[in-house]
Amino acid sequence: MKTYTLGEVQDKLIGKIGTQDRDRFEYELQMDLIGKAIKQTRQERKLTQEDLGKLIGVKKSQISRLESNASNVTIDTLMRVFSALQASVKLQIELPHLKMSVGQ
Repeated sequence: MKTYTLGEVQDKLIGKIGTQDRDRFEYELQMDLIGKAIKQTRQERKLTQEDLGKLIGVKKSQISRLESNASNVTIDTLMRVFSALQASVKLQIELPHLKMSVGQ
């Protein structure tokens, strides 16, 4: 019986690193994790979706969508959510001739 490494299985099922399919999968995974982190933190702070929505000026339904998947949200909305949840935010952008960090 042949055994496979996790990397080999991921390459086979998701695509090799750097391919469009793998990049899309990694992006969707990150957005899902952000949504889950927001939900978990909101619950730890004993806030309802409606409470959080009122704090940042959006409807409960938008918070629900954000917690399900953060891929269709603006950076502004994310920053307001994290601020309302009293989270520290650090954003790092690296381009060929520019490195920039933004922190809150």
